[in-house]
Amino acid sequence: MNRDISLQRIIDRRESWDIAVIGGGATGVGIAVDAAARGYAVCLLEQSDFGKATSSRSTKLVHGGVRYLQQGNIALVTEALHERGILKNNAPHLVHDLAFVVPNYQWWEASFYGVGLKAYDLLAGKYGFGKSRHLSRQEVLHYIPTLKTDGLRGGVLYHDGQFDDARLLIDLAATATRIGAALLNYAPVTHLVHDATGHLHALRFTDSETGQTHTVAARCVINATGAFSDQLRHMDNPAAAGIIAPSQGVHLVLERSFLSGDTAMMVPHTSDGRVLFAIPWHNRTLLGTTDTALENVALEPVPQDQEIDFILETAGQYLARKPKRSDIVSMFAGIRPLVKAPQNTATAALSRDHTIDISSSGLLTIAGGKWTTYRRMAEDAVDHAASIGSLPVRDCITRSLKISGSQNSDAIETSPSKRTAGSARLTQSDLTTGPCGITAEEIIYFIRHEMARTIDDILARRTRLLFLDARVAIAAAPHVAQTMATELARDKPWIENQVLEFNAIAKHYLPPVT
Repeated sequence: MNRDISLQRIIDRRESWDIAVIGGGATGVGIAVDAAARGYAVCLLEQSDFGKATSSRSTKLVHGGVRYLQQGNIALVTEALHERGILKNNAPHLVHDLAFVVPNYQWWEASFYGVGLKAYDLLAGKYGFGKSRHLSRQEVLHYIPTLKTDGLRGGVLYHDGQFDDARLLIDLAATATRIGAALLNYAPVTHLVHDATGHLHALRFTDSETGQTHTVAARCVINATGAFSDQLRHMDNPAAAGIIAPSQGVHLVLERSFLSGDTAMMVPHTSDGRVLFAIPWHNRTLLGTTDTALENVALEPVPQDQEIDFILETAGQYLARKPKRSDIVSMFAGIRPLVKAPQNTATAALSRDHTIDISSSGLLTIAGGKWTTYRRMAEDAVDHAASIGSLPVRDCITRSLKISGSQNSDAIETSPSKRTAGSARLTQSDLTTGPCGITAEEIIYFIRHEMARTIDDILARRTRLLFLDARVAIAAAPHVAQTMATELARDKPWIENQVLEFNAIAKHYLPPVT
């Protein structure tokens, strides 16, 4: 994953690519992996950094979706549970089992949620992570000692998966590169090029680092830009009707003491119609999420006051120690690219099924879906792309394709510190040791082998420091900028501008004082 090499590969190619993917999130990178694994010539262009938007801002769960089971979407839950098992097999270094407790405070909750979670087990079948069971009051407090005890009757234990979303995405990008795809970040697509008959056959993008514009020809162009899908569809056809109903989800990050132990909590019903999770993640407690309909989408969505208050208030109904704004060490917002439903449908009720739309010009848009089902979405998209581009039919092989970084993959070996710097390395002790525990060697590795180009790339996605402690990340920014400048041959004004830009981003990860 060297950016200079990838750029050169893309601009040097004189024949059409089989598939050109626009969008470097989970869906787009998953498509690049699938297409390259089938032997198709595929390139991918991302306007910012890989996972800058939705794919680094999830609840960090690989799950079937208990909420969708409540909605009666059995097909989606079954597919997601099966994909959860496949992903754990293919990326065991990043996906692991996580036990959840649903605490019961009402007499009817034990039987009601117990039956639902038994159905969850059955739908998982051979891909199950563990069987659900009822817990006594004492057992619940053994798993989650920090729960409110007043009125606690017992609970239900079930199992789902947890992962580090941004790190998995980078490893997927490395997988795509390893098997032949050409991926490039900081390469916004500015034009879609149609021939005399109106067929889409090429695109133009700008290299953000040089300002130069390049043209890429492709037999099929895939729009995998998530929440930004309608913008690209309007570039293809200004009269295209919008298909995205964006919804914002907010997460709050607290000290680990709010959820001691290794078990997560799930509140199955909140006042906004979603579930609420309290999850142990990288020695922190992660709370979320909300569901707020949006009119506009942005690369850096900002948590709203009412969302912060909602999560704190809801969590305070269950945790013995009620969290306050002053307890928040970081917070972040992400946008769900939900597909529109009939008018007056609340976003919390919209399905996470994916949709494929093919325009009259041949632009293939894949929208909706969820992180857990990225592989199945990619398979569906590449099947359609092969038909659009008249490509030779080849079977999908990603069900058993090991992801780079897993113990059984044939990825190039690197030192343990480099391979884990984006995930497990940032423990509590790392956050208080030296300049955040991130070494110059690691920063250089992220630049040379993972296409990191900004402080934000390093501190938000190659490591997760901004998500774990925004104040520490702000303090670390000058150190990171100086090391990056030396490696990238940048000058002092670049360093100063990078720090200013990062601080402008990071301030939204800290709650406003009220």
